[in-house]
Amino acid sequence: MDWNQVLDAGDVDGGEINVVVEITKGSNNKIEWRRDLGVMMLDRIDPKATSAKPTNYGFIPQTLDEDGDELDVLILGDPLPMNIFLKARVLGVMKFTDDGEVDDKIIVVPADDRETGDAIKTLADVPAQILKQIEYHFNHYKDLKKPGSTVVDHFGDIDEAKKVIKESQKRWTEK
Repeated sequence: MDWNQVLDAGDVDGGEINVVVEITKGSNNKIEWRRDLGVMMLDRIDPKATSAKPTNYGFIPQTLDEDGDELDVLILGDPLPMNIFLKARVLGVMKFTDDGEVDDKIIVVPADDRETGDAIKTLADVPAQILKQIEYHFNHYKDLKKPGSTVVDHFGDIDEAKKVIKESQKRWTEK
């Protein structure tokens, strides 16, 4: 199934977007959406010591980040199966550079999270330790192969995240 044919980005202005899960929280497999084939592909298996994902990882359909891939998403919460989609509430953005390229990550939670009673509405509601773990992971997950090639610049709020999503939607439309 070609996710970009089936889904759009969702209600960006309303803060509820569509997200496709590529990688399950805790995995060291690097799964990537292959837009040209319309399938998920195992890109590589990274060392567990440096790369177990601290969140679920996915993308927003019909978007393109500055690196040429769909805009990445970090989905907080329990592990989710890969190759599903969910409605997600935008919390913020992690401004990120990977090997000199902008590779931002939108941070979300499931839109209907009955486990927490939908308590997480902004990044301020996320425990600081979780954000520290995310930052540490993305600053160091390539250390065994390319030390210092990844940099978390800062975490931005919902408005900054929506701006990044809209810019990515525009790139998609113009491609």
